[in-house]
Amino acid sequence: MSDQDRIDVLKIKHHELDTEIERETEKPTPNDLLISALKKQKLRIKDQLAELEAL
Repeated sequence: MSDQDRIDVLKIKHHELDTEIERETEKPTPNDLLISALKKQKLRIKDQLAELEAL
């Protein structure tokens, strides 16, 4: 898998996490622990993207 392929996959996952976070926050009683975990995943992906794009 090329670096560009990895970047594309990570961008898709990043977008999917945005959607999951939005869906959870719209619930009448959102799960704050889940939202926090999803946001941490999103930040890790953002860091990975930055590393790959810097190459």
